[in-house]
Amino acid sequence: MPEIMQDVGLTSAVMEKLAINLVIALLVLVLGWMGSSLVGRSIQRLVARSPRIDPTILPMVLTVTVWAIRLFVIIAVLARFGIQTASIITVLGAAGLAIGLALQGTLQNIAAGIMLLVLRPMRAGEFVSVVGKGDGTVAEVGLFLTRLIQSDGIHISLPNSLVWGNPIINYSRNKTRRLDIEVGVQHGDNIELALSELRQLVVANKLLLSDPKPMVMVTEYRESTTIITIRAWAEVTNYWEVRFDLYRTALQTLNNAGLKAPVPVRVMQMSEPVTDTNVQ
Repeated sequence: MPEIMQDVGLTSAVMEKLAINLVIALLVLVLGWMGSSLVGRSIQRLVARSPRIDPTILPMVLTVTVWAIRLFVIIAVLARFGIQTASIITVLGAAGLAIGLALQGTLQNIAAGIMLLVLRPMRAGEFVSVVGKGDGTVAEVGLFLTRLIQSDGIHISLPNSLVWGNPIINYSRNKTRRLDIEVGVQHGDNIELALSELRQLVVANKLLLSDPKPMVMVTEYRESTTIITIRAWAEVTNYWEVRFDLYRTALQTLNNAGLKAPVPVRVMQMSEPVTDTNVQ
């Protein structure tokens, strides 16, 4: 009987210890999971307040930080139950190597994402074109994907390796952008009058910059048409508004000055039929 009571006491002690470890492990797991989310939200608020931190790096940093904390929490929970974490870390390292070899394309995306964040050829909010793949406003450079929003509101998700492996044209990085507007004038019309009217139009447009100085010049001769080019600079935020406005008003200005839009001309010559005088 004393032996049975002793066994029961030992079992009760083991169960009590197991229950305590289970409660502590659950507590650590819940607090760690909540803490990782709290850290993530803190990083988001920090980026939102600081103008020195590029928001492009937020998704990747947020993901790495949150899951790094959660991984340490899981290891701590396992250690609480007496499991040798060193062996687990070794197994995880070997598994990670095997998975890495199997998912080389995925690792290329991660490496490309890191290079995009380090060199920053594009940032969140900038309008870029990934030549041959797509263009749009940068919404996010993530751990695996880069997300763009097209002008028509469609979202494009590109693997980071495709973005890094192709030329990237950034239309928003500079504060100013040049626009070239071509206007056609008929051959024979008063070119000097057309140049003068278009120069006045450019000077009157308040959205065009005075430095660099705008230029209005004859740039090309085509069939029945003389091409006059308006070359001027505007702020990036005003680029499309100015471009559309000049296309709308340039021809109106020339028409008000009495200059007509060029019309293709075809000259046809009729030759008289040849008469054979030897035929009787």
